[in-house]
Amino acid sequence: MSNVITEIENSQLKADIPKFGVGDTVRVHFRIVEGDKERIQVFEGVVIARANGEGANGNFTVRRVAYNEGVERVFPLHSPRVDQVEVVQVGSVRRAKLHYLRERSGKAARVKQKTFATGSVDAAVEAAPAAEATPVVEEAPVSEAPETTEEEKSE
Repeated sequence: MSNVITEIENSQLKADIPKFGVGDTVRVHFRIVEGDKERIQVFEGVVIARANGEGANGNFTVRRVAYNEGVERVFPLHSPRVDQVEVVQVGSVRRAKLHYLRERSGKAARVKQKTFATGSVDAAVEAAPAAEATPVVEEAPVSEAPETTEEEKSE
């Protein structure tokens, strides 16, 4: 019986979800149905909590401040309504849940950004799996300076 349930759950899982954690700033593209029309609404904020792991029941909470009011949304990780999840910034946090951000405002509510040797977060996230294949750069031969003629030396 449980094998049938796990097979059904595994068939519902998405494969294109990026790796992100608590403290990361993400942009969630969410499908909204209004009457007979469907559109995609983007919700950008800091991930303050993850729950129930990576499985079919997994979800994550995103918080942002809009018009001086904190807004939190809980998104199911493998929902068909979640069109895409983009990682904008990778945060450096030491907690599993960031509920303390609810009481903070302004600069105190910021999450420290991880720094990478390459400088760019996007480049570091994309280049992380391909770190083994470092391209070899060959040096171009240095051309010698043109020799001066006797007329130029006398002037």
